[in-house]
Amino acid sequence: MRVIPWWAVLSSVCAPAVLIGGWVLAGLLRGPGYDPAAQTISSLEADGAPYRWLIVGGLAALGVCHLVTALGLRPAALLGRIALAGGGVCSILVALFPPPLSGGSLRHGVVVGLGFALLSVWPWLAVGLRSQPGGIRPWALRPVPALLVSGSMLAGAAWFLIALRGHGPAGAVERVLTTTQSCWPFIVVVSCAYGAPAGAVGMRSGGGKESLDPRRPGRR
Repeated sequence: MRVIPWWAVLSSVCAPAVLIGGWVLAGLLRGPGYDPAAQTISSLEADGAPYRWLIVGGLAALGVCHLVTALGLRPAALLGRIALAGGGVCSILVALFPPPLSGGSLRHGVVVGLGFALLSVWPWLAVGLRSQPGGIRPWALRPVPALLVSGSMLAGAAWFLIALRGHGPAGAVERVLTTTQSCWPFIVVVSCAYGAPAGAVGMRSGGGKESLDPRRPGRR
């Protein structure tokens, strides 16, 4: 792979795995009384809920993954990387601020809403004006795909808010939205890693780049 350091590739792969693994395992252990289509992920994390440590750990790990990916996603515009990192911080805060077993929590709701917003807009903010060596821009960082993805995520977030008011399967909508948001960094990483011209950029084991430009022999 090129352009993206290996540790950012790894973090982008782990992000959906830790999130989905957390809510799947926590839901299974809760038994048939838990309905993932109707009940939200936050209900698994509620203070005092059984096996809540699974989803708390998954959300915290997701946040760390987003922070690491944002750090290594160098071809993306800085504003988009900041938004992705901000979404990671929100995920960690969601893990630290669980809702009560009954009723709502303003602190939890604000952090969840901010996280959804940041992770929805970062694909568009990441477009920027930069391109990879050879003038090739990764397809995931092109305006049209990024705009479509951000628009879909914002629409999903709006649908989730409507579903929370009893007008849809809130749990299912939230899982589709969070799964999409957790997978998109990996898709961007792949488009960047395989979008560079062959031989233009190498990758050291530490994640640094080395020049392989034939016009500059002997330079590293």
